[in-house]
Amino acid sequence: MHMFKIKLILPLALLFMVSACGGESQNESQADRSHESIVENAVFADLDGNDVSIKDFKGKFVMIDFWESWCGPCLQVFPSLDQLREEFPDNFEVLAVTVGLNEGPEDARAFAAKHDYDFNWLYDEHGVFTQLGGQGIPFKAYVDPDGNFIKIEMGSHGREGDYNRTKAMIQEFF
Repeated sequence: MHMFKIKLILPLALLFMVSACGGESQNESQADRSHESIVENAVFADLDGNDVSIKDFKGKFVMIDFWESWCGPCLQVFPSLDQLREEFPDNFEVLAVTVGLNEGPEDARAFAAKHDYDFNWLYDEHGVFTQLGGQGIPFKAYVDPDGNFIKIEMGSHGREGDYNRTKAMIQEFF
């Protein structure tokens, strides 16, 4: 009788685990479609208050890098992103978007004035970070040259890791 219970419970447990994983994939797929729409239609404000659309960068590989000046991991990768801008000046854009957690456009403006990074300095005036479910930074979204959402990454892989990962993605298109 004991062996019968094991033979019955094991297949049921496997079935439950497979169906649970299947449901998770479906939710991830729904999240990707939601993220796709939000990113592909994203509008930010430049530091003078003018709207800047992700669509303005069609033809380029774009990294939307949500950051603030107090975020050490965010700042750690800025030199490597700037290096990629130098290597791919016509094909790669960095949208450095201040999230607005603790800072406003004036803080981003002061930071940009002190640093010579070739980025598009923007402010998340329309809450794109929140719409994407962002809860912490670093938080990055990637868009291909046709304006299509690629993916979101949370956290950082360090200066060299982010450089290598981003360069590999750029090279897929150029």
